[in-house]
Amino acid sequence: MTLEFTLTRNAEPVADDVRAGVLAEPGFGKHFTDHMVSIDWTADGGWHDARIEPYGPLQMDPASAVLHYGQEIFEGMKAYRRDDGSVWTFRPDQNAKRLQRSAARLALPQLPEELFLEAIRRLVEVDEAWVPDGGEDSLYLRPFMIANEVFLGVRAAQTVRFMVIASPAGPYFAGGVKPVSIWLSREYNRAGKGGTGAAKCGGNYAASLLPTQLAVANGCAQVLFLNEEGTDLEELGGMNVVLVKADGTLITPDSDTILDGVTRNSLLQLAADEGHAVERRPVTLAEWRDGVADGTITEAFACGTAAVLTPIAALRSPDETIGDPDAPAGPVALALRKALTDIQYGRAEDPHGWMVQLTGAR
Repeated sequence: MTLEFTLTRNAEPVADDVRAGVLAEPGFGKHFTDHMVSIDWTADGGWHDARIEPYGPLQMDPASAVLHYGQEIFEGMKAYRRDDGSVWTFRPDQNAKRLQRSAARLALPQLPEELFLEAIRRLVEVDEAWVPDGGEDSLYLRPFMIANEVFLGVRAAQTVRFMVIASPAGPYFAGGVKPVSIWLSREYNRAGKGGTGAAKCGGNYAASLLPTQLAVANGCAQVLFLNEEGTDLEELGGMNVVLVKADGTLITPDSDTILDGVTRNSLLQLAADEGHAVERRPVTLAEWRDGVADGTITEAFACGTAAVLTPIAALRSPDETIGDPDAPAGPVALALRKALTDIQYGRAEDPHGWMVQLTGAR
Protein backbone atom coordinates (compact mmCIF):
# COMPACT_ATOMS: atom_id res chain seq x y z
CA MET A 1 0.00 0.00 0.00
CA THR A 2 1.34 3.46 -0.86
CA LEU A 3 0.13 6.88 0.17
CA GLU A 4 1.34 10.32 -0.82
CA PHE A 5 2.80 12.16 2.16
CA THR A 6 2.23 15.89 2.44
CA LEU A 7 4.82 18.01 4.24
CA THR A 8 4.06 21.07 6.34
CA ARG A 9 7.31 22.40 7.71
CA ASN A 10 7.55 23.75 11.22
CA ALA A 11 7.55 27.54 10.92
CA GLU A 12 9.36 27.82 14.26
CA PRO A 13 11.93 25.01 14.38
CA VAL A 14 14.31 24.74 17.30
CA ALA A 15 17.26 27.09 16.78
CA ASP A 16 20.50 25.48 15.63
CA ASP A 17 22.42 26.41 18.78
CA VAL A 18 19.64 25.12 21.03
CA ARG A 19 19.49 21.85 19.09
CA ALA A 20 23.28 21.53 19.33
CA GLY A 21 23.03 21.88 23.10
CA VAL A 22 20.36 19.17 23.24
CA LEU A 23 22.43 16.80 21.11
CA ALA A 24 25.44 17.34 23.35
CA GLU A 25 23.48 15.97 26.31
CA PRO A 26 20.25 14.45 25.00
CA GLY A 27 19.27 12.33 27.99
CA PHE A 28 16.46 9.93 27.13
CA GLY A 29 12.95 10.89 26.05
CA LYS A 30 13.30 14.51 27.16
CA HIS A 31 13.52 16.43 23.88
CA PHE A 32 11.67 16.02 20.59
CA THR A 33 12.34 16.90 16.98
CA ASP A 34 10.61 19.57 14.94
CA HIS A 35 8.14 17.31 13.11
CA MET A 36 5.94 14.26 13.49
CA VAL A 37 4.09 11.85 11.21
CA SER A 38 0.31 11.39 11.27
CA ILE A 39 -1.80 8.95 9.23
CA ASP A 40 -5.54 8.58 9.78
CA TRP A 41 -7.73 5.50 9.49
CA THR A 42 -11.48 5.08 9.40
CA ALA A 43 -13.51 1.91 9.16
CA ASP A 44 -15.08 3.15 5.92
CA GLY A 45 -12.07 4.78 4.26
CA GLY A 46 -9.06 2.81 5.49
CA TRP A 47 -5.67 4.53 5.81
CA HIS A 48 -5.50 8.05 4.38
CA ASP A 49 -4.14 11.59 4.84
CA ALA A 50 -0.47 10.69 5.43
CA ARG A 51 1.38 13.82 6.49
CA ILE A 52 4.48 15.21 8.10
CA GLU A 53 3.58 18.18 10.24
CA PRO A 54 5.05 20.36 12.99
CA TYR A 55 5.56 18.58 16.29
CA GLY A 56 3.07 19.84 18.83
CA PRO A 57 0.18 19.06 21.16
CA LEU A 58 -2.75 17.04 19.91
CA GLN A 59 -6.24 18.46 20.00
CA MET A 60 -8.30 15.60 21.39
CA ASP A 61 -11.91 15.37 22.43
CA PRO A 62 -12.36 14.34 26.09
CA ALA A 63 -14.52 11.45 24.89
CA SER A 64 -11.79 9.98 22.65
CA ALA A 65 -11.84 6.23 23.07
CA VAL A 66 -8.15 5.88 23.93
CA LEU A 67 -8.62 7.99 27.06
CA HIS A 68 -11.25 5.65 28.45
CA TYR A 69 -10.51 2.16 27.15
CA GLY A 70 -6.77 2.20 26.57
CA GLN A 71 -6.97 1.13 22.94
CA GLU A 72 -3.42 2.01 21.88
CA ILE A 73 -0.14 0.35 20.90
CA PHE A 74 3.39 1.54 20.22
CA GLU A 75 6.87 0.57 19.10
CA GLY A 76 10.41 1.63 19.97
CA MET A 77 13.34 1.76 17.53
CA LYS A 78 16.40 3.87 16.77
CA ALA A 79 18.16 5.67 13.95
CA TYR A 80 21.98 5.64 14.02
CA ARG A 81 24.46 8.09 12.51
CA ARG A 82 27.50 6.45 10.91
CA ASP A 83 30.95 7.96 10.49
CA ASP A 84 30.19 8.99 6.88
CA GLY A 85 27.11 10.90 8.04
CA SER A 86 24.54 8.46 6.68
CA VAL A 87 21.65 7.42 8.91
CA TRP A 88 20.44 3.84 9.31
CA THR A 89 17.85 1.98 11.34
CA PHE A 90 17.79 -1.56 12.71
CA ARG A 91 15.36 -4.28 11.59
CA PRO A 92 12.38 -1.96 11.03
CA ASP A 93 10.48 -4.79 9.35
CA GLN A 94 10.38 -6.59 12.70
CA ASN A 95 8.92 -3.54 14.43
CA ALA A 96 6.35 -3.21 11.65
CA LYS A 97 5.30 -6.85 12.01
CA ARG A 98 5.12 -6.62 15.79
CA LEU A 99 2.97 -3.49 15.53
CA GLN A 100 0.61 -5.49 13.33
CA ARG A 101 0.45 -8.31 15.90
CA SER A 102 -0.21 -5.80 18.67
CA ALA A 103 -2.90 -4.14 16.57
CA ALA A 104 -4.64 -7.46 16.01
CA ARG A 105 -4.71 -8.15 19.76
CA LEU A 106 -6.02 -4.66 20.61
CA ALA A 107 -8.68 -4.70 17.82
CA LEU A 108 -6.89 -1.92 15.94
CA PRO A 109 -6.32 -1.78 12.17
CA GLN A 110 -3.06 -3.26 10.90
CA LEU A 111 -0.80 -0.70 9.27
CA PRO A 112 0.84 -2.11 6.11
CA GLU A 113 4.55 -2.76 6.59
CA GLU A 114 5.59 -0.60 3.66
CA LEU A 115 3.61 2.35 5.03
CA PHE A 116 5.24 1.92 8.44
CA LEU A 117 8.70 1.95 6.85
CA GLU A 118 7.91 4.96 4.67
CA ALA A 119 6.66 6.92 7.68
CA ILE A 120 9.94 6.25 9.51
CA ARG A 121 12.01 7.20 6.47
CA ARG A 122 10.14 10.44 5.80
CA LEU A 123 10.40 11.67 9.39
CA VAL A 124 14.12 10.94 9.62
CA GLU A 125 14.74 12.67 6.29
CA VAL A 126 13.05 15.89 7.36
CA ASP A 127 14.54 15.88 10.88
CA GLU A 128 17.95 14.42 10.02
CA ALA A 129 19.72 17.27 11.81
CA TRP A 130 18.41 15.80 15.06
CA VAL A 131 20.30 12.50 14.65
CA PRO A 132 23.27 12.68 17.06
CA ASP A 133 26.89 11.94 16.15
CA GLY A 134 29.23 9.64 18.01
CA GLY A 135 29.26 7.46 21.07
CA GLU A 136 26.12 5.46 21.71
CA ASP A 137 23.76 8.34 21.01
CA SER A 138 20.92 7.82 18.55
CA LEU A 139 17.55 9.16 17.46
CA TYR A 140 14.87 7.22 19.30
CA LEU A 141 11.77 6.67 17.17
CA ARG A 142 8.36 6.14 18.73
CA PRO A 143 5.66 4.91 16.31
CA PHE A 144 2.28 4.57 18.00
CA MET A 145 -1.41 4.12 17.25
CA ILE A 146 -4.36 5.48 19.20
CA ALA A 147 -8.13 5.08 18.98
CA ASN A 148 -9.40 8.65 18.61
CA GLU A 149 -13.09 8.06 17.89
CA VAL A 150 -15.29 10.30 19.99
CA PHE A 151 -17.44 7.64 21.55
CA LEU A 152 -18.15 6.16 24.98
CA GLY A 153 -18.84 2.49 24.60
CA VAL A 154 -16.88 -0.73 24.96
CA ARG A 155 -16.18 -1.67 21.36
CA ALA A 156 -13.36 -1.26 18.88
CA ALA A 157 -13.01 2.31 17.68
CA GLN A 158 -13.97 3.22 14.14
CA THR A 159 -11.38 6.00 13.78
CA VAL A 160 -7.68 5.66 14.56
CA ARG A 161 -4.51 7.68 14.14
CA PHE A 162 -1.00 6.31 13.59
CA MET A 163 1.85 8.66 14.50
CA VAL A 164 5.62 8.76 14.73
CA ILE A 165 7.60 11.10 16.96
CA ALA A 166 11.36 11.20 17.49
CA SER A 167 13.67 12.07 20.35
CA PRO A 168 17.48 12.30 20.43
CA ALA A 169 18.72 9.83 23.00
CA GLY A 170 21.82 9.14 24.96
CA PRO A 171 22.42 5.92 26.92
CA TYR A 172 19.27 4.68 28.70
CA PHE A 173 21.21 4.19 31.93
CA ALA A 174 23.24 7.35 32.44
CA GLY A 175 25.86 5.50 34.48
CA GLY A 176 26.95 3.51 31.46
CA VAL A 177 27.19 -0.24 31.03
CA LYS A 178 27.46 -1.63 34.51
CA PRO A 179 25.64 -4.49 36.24
CA VAL A 180 22.42 -3.65 38.06
CA SER A 181 20.36 -5.30 40.75
CA ILE A 182 16.81 -6.32 39.87
CA TRP A 183 13.86 -6.53 42.27
CA LEU A 184 11.73 -9.68 42.21
CA SER A 185 8.00 -8.95 42.20
CA ARG A 186 5.97 -11.64 43.99
CA GLU A 187 2.89 -9.54 44.72
CA TYR A 188 2.23 -8.19 41.21
CA ASN A 189 2.03 -9.69 37.73
CA ARG A 190 2.70 -7.93 34.46
CA ALA A 191 0.24 -9.95 32.36
CA GLY A 192 -1.82 -13.13 32.46
CA LYS A 193 -2.59 -16.01 30.14
CA GLY A 194 -4.81 -14.90 27.28
CA GLY A 195 -4.09 -11.25 28.07
CA THR A 196 -2.05 -8.62 26.28
CA GLY A 197 1.41 -9.63 27.49
CA ALA A 198 2.71 -10.30 23.97
CA ALA A 199 1.38 -6.96 22.68
CA LYS A 200 3.33 -3.73 23.02
CA CYS A 201 0.58 -1.67 24.59
CA GLY A 202 0.61 0.96 27.29
CA GLY A 203 -1.45 -1.06 29.74
CA ASN A 204 1.32 -3.60 30.20
CA TYR A 205 3.76 -0.83 31.08
CA ALA A 206 1.27 0.92 33.34
CA ALA A 207 0.94 -2.33 35.28
CA SER A 208 4.70 -2.35 35.83
CA LEU A 209 5.01 1.17 37.24
CA LEU A 210 4.05 0.50 40.86
CA PRO A 211 6.30 -2.59 41.12
CA THR A 212 9.09 -0.54 39.53
CA GLN A 213 8.64 2.13 42.19
CA LEU A 214 9.04 -0.60 44.80
CA ALA A 215 12.18 -1.80 43.03
CA VAL A 216 13.73 1.66 43.07
CA ALA A 217 12.76 2.11 46.73
CA ASN A 218 14.74 -1.06 47.43
CA GLY A 219 17.82 0.13 45.56
CA CYS A 220 17.16 -1.77 42.33
CA ALA A 221 17.09 -0.53 38.75
CA GLN A 222 14.18 -2.62 37.49
CA VAL A 223 11.60 -5.23 38.44
CA LEU A 224 11.33 -8.84 37.28
CA PHE A 225 7.91 -10.45 37.00
CA LEU A 226 7.01 -14.11 37.41
CA ASN A 227 4.15 -16.01 35.81
CA GLU A 228 0.76 -16.29 37.48
CA GLU A 229 1.84 -19.39 39.40
CA GLY A 230 4.86 -17.54 40.78
CA THR A 231 7.32 -20.15 39.53
CA ASP A 232 8.59 -19.09 36.09
CA LEU A 233 10.49 -16.03 34.94
CA GLU A 234 8.61 -13.71 32.59
CA GLU A 235 10.26 -10.37 31.79
CA LEU A 236 11.27 -7.09 33.34
CA GLY A 237 9.11 -3.99 33.35
CA GLY A 238 10.49 -2.99 29.97
CA MET A 239 13.05 -5.59 28.92
CA ASN A 240 13.53 -9.29 28.26
CA VAL A 241 15.79 -11.42 30.47
CA VAL A 242 18.47 -13.94 29.45
CA LEU A 243 20.56 -16.30 31.58
CA VAL A 244 23.98 -17.63 30.58
CA LYS A 245 25.22 -21.05 31.66
CA ALA A 246 28.83 -21.96 32.39
CA ASP A 247 29.01 -23.91 29.13
CA GLY A 248 27.96 -20.80 27.16
CA THR A 249 24.33 -21.79 26.63
CA LEU A 250 21.88 -18.88 26.62
CA ILE A 251 18.44 -19.45 28.16
CA THR A 252 15.47 -17.11 27.84
CA PRO A 253 11.86 -17.49 28.99
CA ASP A 254 9.35 -18.51 26.34
CA SER A 255 5.70 -17.71 26.91
CA ASP A 256 2.73 -16.14 25.12
CA THR A 257 2.63 -13.52 27.88
CA ILE A 258 6.10 -12.13 27.02
CA LEU A 259 6.88 -9.44 24.46
CA ASP A 260 8.78 -10.83 21.49
CA GLY A 261 11.81 -8.57 21.78
CA VAL A 262 13.59 -7.54 18.58
CA THR A 263 16.79 -6.82 20.51
CA ARG A 264 16.61 -10.14 22.35
CA ASN A 265 16.06 -12.08 19.14
CA SER A 266 19.00 -10.32 17.52
CA LEU A 267 21.35 -10.97 20.45
CA LEU A 268 20.36 -14.64 20.49
CA GLN A 269 21.05 -14.88 16.76
CA LEU A 270 24.49 -13.34 17.22
CA ALA A 271 25.16 -15.75 20.06
CA ALA A 272 24.19 -18.69 17.87
CA ASP A 273 26.48 -17.32 15.14
CA GLU A 274 29.35 -17.56 17.62
CA GLY A 275 28.53 -21.17 18.47
CA HIS A 276 26.48 -20.67 21.63
CA ALA A 277 23.54 -22.98 22.20
CA VAL A 278 20.28 -21.06 22.63
CA GLU A 279 17.23 -22.31 24.53
CA ARG A 280 13.83 -20.61 24.44
CA ARG A 281 11.70 -22.36 27.05
CA PRO A 282 10.04 -21.93 30.42
CA VAL A 283 12.68 -20.96 32.99
CA THR A 284 11.94 -21.35 36.68
CA LEU A 285 13.13 -19.08 39.44
CA ALA A 286 14.50 -22.18 41.15
CA GLU A 287 16.68 -22.91 38.11
CA TRP A 288 18.25 -19.46 38.36
CA ARG A 289 18.72 -19.77 42.13
CA ASP A 290 20.20 -23.26 41.99
CA GLY A 291 22.31 -22.47 38.94
CA VAL A 292 23.98 -19.51 40.62
CA ALA A 293 24.54 -21.58 43.77
CA ASP A 294 26.25 -24.47 41.99
CA GLY A 295 28.01 -22.38 39.35
CA THR A 296 26.11 -23.64 36.31
CA ILE A 297 24.64 -20.17 35.68
CA THR A 298 27.35 -17.55 35.45
CA GLU A 299 25.67 -14.48 33.93
CA ALA A 300 22.33 -12.80 33.48
CA PHE A 301 21.33 -9.79 31.46
CA ALA A 302 18.33 -7.70 30.44
CA CYS A 303 17.86 -6.46 26.89
CA GLY A 304 15.64 -4.12 24.91
CA THR A 305 15.76 -1.34 22.33
CA ALA A 306 16.31 1.52 24.77
CA ALA A 307 19.08 0.02 26.92
CA VAL A 308 20.36 -2.54 24.36
CA LEU A 309 21.86 -4.89 26.97
CA THR A 310 22.30 -4.39 30.70
CA PRO A 311 24.11 -7.01 32.82
CA ILE A 312 22.24 -8.20 35.89
CA ALA A 313 24.45 -8.64 38.95
CA ALA A 314 21.79 -9.83 41.38
CA LEU A 315 18.10 -10.58 41.74
CA ARG A 316 16.80 -9.36 45.09
CA SER A 317 13.67 -9.80 47.17
CA PRO A 318 12.86 -9.46 50.89
CA ASP A 319 13.60 -13.18 51.26
CA GLU A 320 16.78 -13.72 49.25
CA THR A 321 19.45 -12.42 46.94
CA ILE A 322 20.43 -14.47 43.91
CA GLY A 323 23.86 -13.45 42.69
CA ASP A 324 26.34 -10.84 43.92
CA PRO A 325 25.30 -7.15 43.75
CA ASP A 326 28.99 -6.23 43.32
CA ALA A 327 29.72 -8.73 40.54
CA PRO A 328 31.29 -7.34 37.36
CA ALA A 329 29.70 -7.64 33.95
CA GLY A 330 30.15 -11.07 32.40
CA PRO A 331 32.19 -11.65 29.23
CA VAL A 332 29.35 -13.15 27.20
CA ALA A 333 27.02 -10.21 27.86
CA LEU A 334 29.70 -7.65 27.07
CA ALA A 335 30.74 -9.42 23.87
CA LEU A 336 27.16 -9.67 22.63
CA ARG A 337 26.44 -6.05 23.41
CA LYS A 338 29.52 -4.94 21.51
CA ALA A 339 28.69 -7.21 18.56
CA LEU A 340 25.18 -5.77 18.26
CA THR A 341 26.07 -2.10 18.69
CA ASP A 342 28.97 -2.44 16.25
CA ILE A 343 26.50 -3.65 13.61
CA GLN A 344 24.03 -0.88 14.43
CA TYR A 345 26.62 1.89 14.14
CA GLY A 346 28.29 0.42 11.07
CA ARG A 347 31.51 -0.56 12.81
CA ALA A 348 31.14 -4.21 11.87
CA GLU A 349 29.79 -6.30 9.02
CA ASP A 350 26.02 -6.85 8.95
CA PRO A 351 25.83 -10.57 8.05
CA HIS A 352 22.04 -10.82 8.32
CA GLY A 353 21.13 -7.65 6.43
CA TRP A 354 19.45 -6.12 9.46
CA MET A 355 20.37 -2.48 8.81
CA VAL A 356 18.24 -0.28 6.54
CA GLN A 357 19.61 3.00 5.22
CA LEU A 358 17.39 6.04 5.72
CA THR A 359 19.58 8.91 4.45
CA GLY A 360 22.76 9.15 2.38
CA ALA A 361 26.28 10.08 3.38
CA ARG A 362 27.14 13.74 3.86
